[in-house]
Amino acid sequence: MRYDTYIFDLDGTLLDSLGDLYSSTNYALRQHEMPERTLDEIRCFVGNGVKKLMERAVPKGLENPRFEETFATFREHYLVHNLDTTAPYPGVLRMLAELKSQGKNLAIVSNKFYTATQSLCRHFFGDYVSVAIGERENIRRKPAPDTVLEALRQLGTGADNAVYIGDSDVDIMTARNSGMPCISVLWGFRSREFLVEHGGERFVSSPEELLRL
Repeated sequence: MRYDTYIFDLDGTLLDSLGDLYSSTNYALRQHEMPERTLDEIRCFVGNGVKKLMERAVPKGLENPRFEETFATFREHYLVHNLDTTAPYPGVLRMLAELKSQGKNLAIVSNKFYTATQSLCRHFFGDYVSVAIGERENIRRKPAPDTVLEALRQLGTGADNAVYIGDSDVDIMTARNSGMPCISVLWGFRSREFLVEHGGERFVSSPEELLRL
């Protein structure tokens, strides 16, 4: 089926950002004398926004009396260092360029905080994607449909003939809650087995495959 509107997750779908998230998380943990986390641990922690990432990384999470200051340190560090190693996955830019040339509506929705979402979108995808929605205080985060609905509103279109593309169980639930099909990518932070276990039904192994659907 050919779609008119493509709503993309950001981390693990368009951008390989794991290295910078790993570095900023461990920087914050070190600064507050907490044990560091492995890359595989960070991979499992991401997908629900950076606050949830830090809840999982900080011992005792929100119950830790130093959580808020550790989270603030992470945010400060990440806003400066979120481009150190982060880059689009191979084939992503070509795929977005082709969809744009076909006149498709393109948007990004992310649980990453709003400032970082906007900055990364402009830096990497500004020629192709005009709407990028990140975490904000006045809008429910994924898997609630609010960010997707806001993206559709800004695009001036609806969920009919729209598809959601992501790499996690949160993305699968977001698509379902938004009333649109979900295509799960297999180059991101989660395995096919994990995605199937959490309701994934349609998969692509490369960005180019999206152009053939």
